[in-house]
Amino acid sequence: MICPLAHVEEVFKTAHGTVYQCSRKNCYWLEFQHTTTAFKISDFFLLKKRVDGMDIARMLADTSRAADFEIMMPHRTERCFILSVQDILNLKEILAGAKFMIELNSEIKKILRKDALLVI
Repeated sequence: MICPLAHVEEVFKTAHGTVYQCSRKNCYWLEFQHTTTAFKISDFFLLKKRVDGMDIARMLADTSRAADFEIMMPHRTERCFILSVQDILNLKEILAGAKFMIELNSEIKKILRKDALLVI
């Protein structure tokens, strides 16, 4: 659950989850698999890197039961993700969309600052 005192803005949302940005705590909240987890900015991008590195092709090719799921415990959280191939694909989509929106927002702010300096 997101802290009721936090000021959050939706960054990206799919049918499977949402990423929020909290300006009060300077962090990102990931709502996924019916839970909400807070991440420091660096930990959020590390999570994305770890999820992107998961080998889905290996999971699909391996017929052992152990290959059906990937277990991941992100840094500095008490959360443990147990991810099927579909969960990994859904999480990749959420994290990729959030990263794109974060970078787009940063570029827009950069351009607006340049324009403001040109006006002065």
